[in-house]
Amino acid sequence: MKWTLKYLAGAAVTAAVAGTATLAYAAPHDTAGRAAHSATTQAATAQAPQAVSAEAAAEAAAPAAARPHAPTPRIVQPGERVTGAPGFELWLTPEGKHWTTPDMPEGQFRSVVDGNIDLTTPGVSLQSEGTPERVYLSGLYYGGKGTASVVELETAAGPVRGKLLELPGRPGWGVWYATAKPVPADDSWHFVSEVTVRNTKGKVYASMSLR
Repeated sequence: MKWTLKYLAGAAVTAAVAGTATLAYAAPHDTAGRAAHSATTQAATAQAPQAVSAEAAAEAAAPAAARPHAPTPRIVQPGERVTGAPGFELWLTPEGKHWTTPDMPEGQFRSVVDGNIDLTTPGVSLQSEGTPERVYLSGLYYGGKGTASVVELETAAGPVRGKLLELPGRPGWGVWYATAKPVPADDSWHFVSEVTVRNTKGKVYASMSLR
């Protein structure tokens, strides 16, 4: 079975994603004191709040230090090939996106300079091809606010998360790619229902709905 390659480009549906407040919790400690019975007791009592405060500060700081940074696109040099799966390779040039699949090893090209897309307006494109073993998904993203971080897809096989590639120097566009398991009695044209690229703040960078 060989699926038909499809090219889709859609205007981005930008939407604000409600932020969530991050709360830091320090371990509770007893601040109640008792009357001292000796100079030694008074000195120990005076030092205790300092020790507890330092410990509480360390506990409160630990979650922030351990919190992972949001991912950013992999920066590749022009012509540098990236393997998404056996036979599925992608590379970028200043002119656009290049890729191969097992059924089309000679390579394909999607331009970013031919005037068919507006790099100043948020948008996503989709190219999908399928074999009995795998569905190959990729496309352009461009024009969004902030730094692109992740791509999320709704597919007939369930949610899929892909990866991002960009050239050095923040060109204003990049390439996303992913693979998924095929679904019986489906085809590449209807396999993907939505593509969303989010930035490092979790907000929509660009998206496209095919529903």
